[in-house]
Amino acid sequence: MAKRTDVLDHTVLGVLSDGPLHGYELRKRLTAILGPFRALSFGSLYPCLHRLTDSGLIEQIDAVEREEIVGVSTKRARIVYALTAEGKEAFAAWVADTGPEAWEDEAFAARMAFFSRTEAAVRLRILEGRRARLEERLSSLQSSIDRTNERMDIYAERLQRHGIEGAEREVGWLEELIATERDARQGRREARAVKKAVKKAARKQSRGTSTSMGRKKA
Repeated sequence: MAKRTDVLDHTVLGVLSDGPLHGYELRKRLTAILGPFRALSFGSLYPCLHRLTDSGLIEQIDAVEREEIVGVSTKRARIVYALTAEGKEAFAAWVADTGPEAWEDEAFAARMAFFSRTEAAVRLRILEGRRARLEERLSSLQSSIDRTNERMDIYAERLQRHGIEGAEREVGWLEELIATERDARQGRREARAVKKAVKKAARKQSRGTSTSMGRKKA
């Protein structure tokens, strides 16, 4: 299972791949990606930034901002965080990983936030893995209800049912995404086949033209 610190670290790298940011703006963007139900305080963010800085994955840049205070223009220094070359490599490796850790709840949400930078085959593998993980969860929840139904009070049962319904909805949503990815892949294959056929026809025509011109000269 992916550690929360690992998910946060790589999400920070992903956000900074768009360009340098100061801590406040970085926290806003991370909250938008990880969701409102994960409380991301500066007490969690700054230790993460220190870890990444110590690892050489990000660096601090001193930036000077101009601000107006009671009509007087002043300057103040503000630390801005930027990705290093090593950080770019680490983010690229994370985005390309299709292992089981990418199928877990929080890791999957973070990975999907960067799907536009993920290769199609990797996206499809992650979506299929996430679906398999939820189907396992559904089977486990249903078995639990069947075993303990007689001893379970009404509120515990409703909670279990709520979990099942939520997982079923997500499986349906994943099925749609997987179908879209497969259709797009098929479309790309057909486009490549057409392109290849056009090139082959062009080469054949070019050879035919050259042969015809050679015969005329003879």
